Amino acid sequence: MSILVKDADVVVTMNSRRDILEGISIYIEGNQIKALGKDLNYKADEIIKAQGKVVYPGFINTHHHLYQTLTRNLTSVQNAKLFDWLTYLYEIWKKITPEHIYISTLIGAGELLLTGCTTTVDHLYLVPEGVNSVELFSAEIEAAREIGIRFYPCRGSMSCGRSNGGLPPDSVVQQEDKILIETADLVNKYHDPSPFSMCRIAVAPCSPFSVSKRLMRESIAFARKFALLSHTHLAETRDEEEYCKARFGLKPIDYMETLEWLGNDVWFAHTVHLDSSGIEKLARTNSGVAHCPTSNLRLGSGIAPIAEMLSRGVKVSLAVDGSASNDSGDMLGEIRNCMLIHRVKSGVDSMPAETALEIATLGGSRVLNWQEIGSIEVGKAADLTVIDLEKLPLAGSLSNKVTAPIFAGACHIVDYTIVNGEIVVKAGRLTKIREEEITKKANQLAQKLLS
Repeated sequence: MSILVKDADVVVTMNSRRDILEGISIYIEGNQIKALGKDLNYKADEIIKAQGKVVYPGFINTHHHLYQTLTRNLTSVQNAKLFDWLTYLYEIWKKITPEHIYISTLIGAGELLLTGCTTTVDHLYLVPEGVNSVELFSAEIEAAREIGIRFYPCRGSMSCGRSNGGLPPDSVVQQEDKILIETADLVNKYHDPSPFSMCRIAVAPCSPFSVSKRLMRESIAFARKFALLSHTHLAETRDEEEYCKARFGLKPIDYMETLEWLGNDVWFAHTVHLDSSGIEKLARTNSGVAHCPTSNLRLGSGIAPIAEMLSRGVKVSLAVDGSASNDSGDMLGEIRNCMLIHRVKSGVDSMPAETALEIATLGGSRVLNWQEIGSIEVGKAADLTVIDLEKLPLAGSLSNKVTAPIFAGACHIVDYTIVNGEIVVKAGRLTKIREEEITKKANQLAQKLLS
């Protein structure tokens, strides 16, 4: 399969020079970008006429809980803090099956593709009692493969239920030994470390309030033995900070340090409540951050000190987080919110749109240690998103075509998304699934789950 994206008004490369190219064509062959330039004359299987359009590298979402698409907008927890929100939802989530995981992955991944995301992480940490975990994780991997998104599922886990001082009910946690055995099985079956892989696996105990010290230590040791990345939630709320102080006598980031959970192979979701000392530890150890602005706003958790992190050289990426804590999987909208909220926290000049775009592209590449994605360059993965600038909601915004879709626009549905050299969104529609059928099925499953 070959594709020619022809005569784009603007190509935002995110290369080492951050080149913004005008009137450029992009030739894709197989799963790689083969040529960039003007007047390219390659014969291609598919030609995308890109006059009047801006082309970005595919956005990279570094933290999500796809299964939560079935429990969005629940009245009972619309105004709840994280711990209360989780306590309520665990009682629903403990009924989740592989079918729920499969359909919710199609919905969540579909939303991401429609809004310009080409690579997504998913953090599935919940294994209900009586459910086969292999079938659970296989369901989301198969769904991601079907819809065509580049996928980085995290083998999440919880081992500390309420009877042991944790937050989740005992019916959704597992024993440490079983978790590690099943993680090894998942890695052996699905993990592909090759440069243009469509599926890599990370190791991801859920959080300090749901996982034992033993599991945290053994998980990071397992991951490092097999050269895998490790991921967890950290410092999301003040409640979590108080929990860690009471239970471990330490702040969350200091607790992670005692467990050897810092390093270039680790990234944390949220990191809202970090002081300068905590930020210095992230910078010194080259640990990564998945910034989740909309979720943190939705739950009232706070605004992460991203401007200070960037100034100190911390690797920062962008994430929509779980659909039940965001109510949306809108990646383009996440970039906009990232740009806006830091202007309140750190000053209007602290987060230019270009910086938010870099966090959503190169930031994800750095955090995931995946150099083949995140930029438009010859030899890189053919992951692109294309947005038509010549439509009514963007009228009057084209003095800066690079930032127009971030500052303006009533809809964040993109025109084309290309993943691994395949067009998976065309004219604003998913190409590999029937949207109406999956939507209907998801609503039926959600209604039954809630009843």
